[in-house]
Amino acid sequence: MGYSKNPVFRRFTLAAAALAGFLVLAGAPHLRADSCQRRIAKDDHKLHEAIEHHGYRSEQAEHWRHELHEAREHCWNVNHRWWDEHEHRWHTDHDWDDHDHDHR
Repeated sequence: MGYSKNPVFRRFTLAAAALAGFLVLAGAPHLRADSCQRRIAKDDHKLHEAIEHHGYRSEQAEHWRHELHEAREHCWNVNHRWWDEHEHRWHTDHDWDDHDHDHR
């Protein structure tokens, strides 16, 4: 009797596939959060570099301010939280300040 006709083997295979699918889906929010954290940290760093190398009101700094805002918005819309790179913590309120880099 082949494995494909064995009802116990089929049930085991189906259960294993269901468990694997569950584990992949259960890890998805964590992966999205990690991606958000990395994107915000990168954009925050790029903004600091642009200010340092090109000036506070430079085109480059404005670009990275916009990118940082977009990253925060994206994370908020997807995860209902956003990463604060300066405090190294997640915020669960839509309370970021787009002018938090205004101190010179």
